[in-house]
Amino acid sequence: MADRLTMPQTAMPAAGVRTPSADIYAPQWRNFMFVAPFLFFFTTLLVFPLLWGMWLSFHKADTFSSGNFIGLGNYVRLFHDKVFLQSVWNTFYFVLLTVPTLALLGLFLALCLNRRTRTAAVLRTLFFSSSVLSVTIVTLIWRIVFIPNVGLLSTIYGWFGATAPAFISDPSLAMIGIAIATIWWCIGLPMMLFLSALQQIPQDIYEAAALDNASRWQTLRSITLPSIKRTFILVVIIQIVLQFQLFGQAWLMTRGGPNNLTKPIVLYIYDTAFRRWDLGLGAAASEILFILILIAAMAQYLVTRSRGDQT
Repeated sequence: MADRLTMPQTAMPAAGVRTPSADIYAPQWRNFMFVAPFLFFFTTLLVFPLLWGMWLSFHKADTFSSGNFIGLGNYVRLFHDKVFLQSVWNTFYFVLLTVPTLALLGLFLALCLNRRTRTAAVLRTLFFSSSVLSVTIVTLIWRIVFIPNVGLLSTIYGWFGATAPAFISDPSLAMIGIAIATIWWCIGLPMMLFLSALQQIPQDIYEAAALDNASRWQTLRSITLPSIKRTFILVVIIQIVLQFQLFGQAWLMTRGGPNNLTKPIVLYIYDTAFRRWDLGLGAAASEILFILILIAAMAQYLVTRSRGDQT
């Protein structure tokens, strides 16, 4: 009995109180295992090639060796290369043709098709269906449309006794023809993004505007456009990043011609690195393309954001 009284008593937890686990303050390194697969592929397929490309751009490299370190020599060669400078202009010209058109036309289609009717649903499907096609199918369709004399466009013009524009062979129209094919191909994504944003706007706001006898233009300017401002910025940035990477349409429709007037930067990189095997020069061109995309996207974001803050 005395031994039982002298035994140390341990404090019993109160009812309903959970005691902390012994390793609650242990390092949570095991959480890393959940993101390890993603980090592996992200590092292998994105970070490592980016760093390797930067390293190659400072070397005289070919397929078989990294060559000697030449510093900024590849970049100096690029800015003395008229074909590269022409490809930079071609890319900017293509972006100016496609990005504003895709943003504004996508918004227009979304406003027109933001209705719960069967006709609107069918039209949304039709406009989005082109987005699932491959670039090969898209260029094949538009080559059939643009082909001189026997193409669909020439046939339609022939009905009226006119001559169709030579969108593939005319130097002043070739890039416009590629832009038309690209807009037809890519219009589905901006339209769906704008439709998603429009459907998130509360209907109570529109009902209140209707009670105040607001016109459609006033409703669009004061309610709809401010509500989808962030989506508009997102669409523009996405399209800038995508259209700067023009390659398949230019390669399959015109091969960069005539006279390199439709050769974009990515096609120049392909010709330089994988046809002429000058990997150092191609890597330098790819780094310049990366910087141009980054500057264009950030400038668009900052300008649009500053305008939004002022309003």
